[in-house]
Amino acid sequence: MEDNQRDKGSFPPWSRIPSLQEMTAEAGVDHDRFIQFIKNNRTAEEISRQMGISVETARTLYEHFMHYGISSVIGGD
Repeated sequence: MEDNQRDKGSFPPWSRIPSLQEMTAEAGVDHDRFIQFIKNNRTAEEISRQMGISVETARTLYEHFMHYGISSVIGGD
């Protein structure tokens, strides 16, 4: 069997990393409000000040959203 056929569909149809909602909950951040800040083009520094979290936390959550989106679902179909 060719490699590309053998590997097709061999990955789980769920995420291997936490979703943004899980990450915001763990950080004590309101998920919907955080998304609203992103929608309104706020920087990580602005989000940090408005939500009372560290710039590092805001930046990590922001970069996670920009890279993976909201749910980070992986599929192999």
